[in-house]
Amino acid sequence: MFQQIFVWIREVIRKMLGQTDVKKALSVDVAVSEKMSTALELWSAMYENRATWLNQDIHSLNLAAAIAGEIARSATIEMGVEITGSPRADYLAKQFGRVLLKLREQVEKGAAKGGLMMKPYVQGNQIMVDYVQADLFYPVTFDANGDITACIFADQRTIGHDFYTRLEYHAMVKNGCLIRNRAFKSSTRDTLGTEVVLTSIDDWAALQPEVTITNIDKPLLAYFHYPLANNVDPTSPLGVSCYSRAVEQIEQADRQWSDLLWEFESGQRALYADVTSFEKKTDGTLVLPQKRLYRALNGTSNIGDNPDGLFKEWTPTLRETNILAGLDAILKRIEYACGLAYGTLSDPQSIDKTATEIKTSKQRTYATITDTQKALQSALEQLLYAMDVYVTIYKLAPAGKYSTAFDFDDSVIVDKDVQFSQDSRLVTMGIMGKVEFRMRNFGEDEATAKKKIAEIVAEQPEDMFGQVTT
Repeated sequence: MFQQIFVWIREVIRKMLGQTDVKKALSVDVAVSEKMSTALELWSAMYENRATWLNQDIHSLNLAAAIAGEIARSATIEMGVEITGSPRADYLAKQFGRVLLKLREQVEKGAAKGGLMMKPYVQGNQIMVDYVQADLFYPVTFDANGDITACIFADQRTIGHDFYTRLEYHAMVKNGCLIRNRAFKSSTRDTLGTEVVLTSIDDWAALQPEVTITNIDKPLLAYFHYPLANNVDPTSPLGVSCYSRAVEQIEQADRQWSDLLWEFESGQRALYADVTSFEKKTDGTLVLPQKRLYRALNGTSNIGDNPDGLFKEWTPTLRETNILAGLDAILKRIEYACGLAYGTLSDPQSIDKTATEIKTSKQRTYATITDTQKALQSALEQLLYAMDVYVTIYKLAPAGKYSTAFDFDDSVIVDKDVQFSQDSRLVTMGIMGKVEFRMRNFGEDEATAKKKIAEIVAEQPEDMFGQVTT
């Protein structure tokens, strides 16, 4: 019943869901400071390649999206989630499979903007999930741990010349989760206007103005909080962008990159020649053999005195080496500020000269990715909780327990080939057992590892004394 929500552009939400309008419509106040609102707009603009400093002379390296994308890729690559324990668990696993298919791109958006809200809803006999970016919802209250306990979403539809807006309010109350829906009609997009009944829009007709879901102790929402301290507004529990501490350096990189492009464009080879060297059209226009290469000079030049003839070549000395070195230095500062290893964005040939430097650099990325995975796992566990509640409400699967096991790939820091060789030697030396070896290198649980080892032993030939040879 909650499908097709959150289609409203962020500029409209920012204007309409100001603190005054929200307080008047829903009797609540948003918990987003002006600092955070401004920062969210900036991070969003950078991610969408429309930063304020970009123009016809300053071109983008698209670093914001590249950083968020690399973190999302590293955090979710080969990620697996097992949901087992009952027929209900099997149903949840099937529904959750769709989440995993979209997870990387959604984590990228969450990392870029500091957070992501995942909101499940029922459609037919399936549980779908809306992914709401950080600048498309407004938190209202938080608990002592900084977790969101109430927030507001918006949905707007245009019919003829009128704009219909629905505000959806979720809040944890004493006896459960309160969900409140209010609809408004306005002749302008940027104002709420007057309140109307929910049945004014067919898609909203089945919604209740107010409902409380009881016997739950958590919101039916899941918030992925990017794991970085909020230094934009230290009093806010909201997350900040993965590149929030490198905004100035990203602007510098764009400017340096633009200087490099201009260096090549302005330094193109040219042949200057007297106008008498070219044919003319009937209207007197010169016919240049190659417009990018040839430049025509009028008779006031001294080119005719050139002993080499009427042509003079101009080939400037390019400064690309110095510009590239400066750009590489800026990229390293961006990598450090974003918790990434040197060489992720910068030239990998110019860094990591020693084994210690390589290890330290990789550990920085490892810490960033590990923290991101922990935050993601926490959000996904909350999402499963909310999905399970809806399964009960709509009777989509039999009652039953479920258990989850998350598996995140660790190849960001661990060289699998090196680890395998080292562990093999430890097994040979008797320092590591075969069960532990299989668990570490094949990703098996203890029971599976023991079973596989038993099968291998059973297949081994016996010697003349009836002993298994190994």
